[in-house]
Amino acid sequence: MSRLMHLHSGFSPKYHPNLQRSGCNKTLESPPVEGRRKSVKCSQSPFCLTSKIIKSEDTSNKSCKLMFNRPVTLQVCYASKSEDANQRTTSQEVFFKNLDALHRFIRPYALMGTVIAITSVSLLPLQDLDDLTPTYFMGFFKAMVPGLLMTVFEVAINQLYDVKIDKVNKPNLPLTSGDLSMRTGIAIASSSLLMSLAMGIMLRSPPFLLALIIWFLLGSAYSVDLPFLRWKRSSFLTTLYIVLERGLLLQFAYFIHIQKYVLGRPIAITRTLMFAVAIKCCFCFVISVLKDIPDEDGDREFGIRTLSVILGKESIISHSMLATLLWHQARSVDLSSKASTLSFYMFIWKLHYVEYLIIPFVRL
Repeated sequence: MSRLMHLHSGFSPKYHPNLQRSGCNKTLESPPVEGRRKSVKCSQSPFCLTSKIIKSEDTSNKSCKLMFNRPVTLQVCYASKSEDANQRTTSQEVFFKNLDALHRFIRPYALMGTVIAITSVSLLPLQDLDDLTPTYFMGFFKAMVPGLLMTVFEVAINQLYDVKIDKVNKPNLPLTSGDLSMRTGIAIASSSLLMSLAMGIMLRSPPFLLALIIWFLLGSAYSVDLPFLRWKRSSFLTTLYIVLERGLLLQFAYFIHIQKYVLGRPIAITRTLMFAVAIKCCFCFVISVLKDIPDEDGDREFGIRTLSVILGKESIISHSMLATLLWHQARSVDLSSKASTLSFYMFIWKLHYVEYLIIPFVRL
């Protein structure tokens, strides 16, 4: 400001002691010019340096003088690099926070399970390596995307109707923690469903489109809290839902679609497919029994009568040991720890994935 005030040697104002305080509007005394005292309005701003100066020429004195014939607005502004850097950092933090919330919302392990399941059953119609053509891979990926979108819808609709329960069972989920709004969750579920069905229509494969519709109905029946729905309240209906969807629907739908509408062959149900269906149904049954063990506290509080709630954790685990021949793994489970029971449940999923990878190499 002092530089600005001394632009002309003939201008030597006296400052009011409080002029330099922020937001001031003080009177500045200047050499008498036309017998008037002029007011200077000062404002503090972090962006620019401006001044309005009016020049006039005194006819009696040929030198040019500074004339204050109207208020002068002084704004001291400068671009703050540190503030710009802070704004960029804040924007990046918000972006990555939202990305993390979306990542947790779509449940990556469920998507991975869908990818492995579709890949496994899509390999079963192949008769030899000559079938691995660009046409096959294109048809495979076109059928993969609607399945992934339907999985996103499924996990999204489940979380939307389970917010109260998840506050007890899974407080780290984005809807319960507040990292994701309900409106955003509804938008993700709706858009995923519509895109999945639209792509199913575009594939012009009636069995595949029918499978997507049934997939949508099963996922809704399991989660939506309406009369005759909310199948997750019943342990029998929960098992039925998982076996129908993962054990039967997904296997037959993708096998038939790849065989007829991608490879162009007549529909023929093979013994390898039936073996795969039997194995998957067994795994689906075990998963349906174990899936609710880590969530027993919230399920019991909200009246969700899973097998874990009805029989207790100890009984469930003992039956799992016999049914799956995983005695060593099962006996190491700490029933009082959610982390331990969840780890055991995820271990079953890993075995399920391994089975998916092995089945394509079994030809009966």
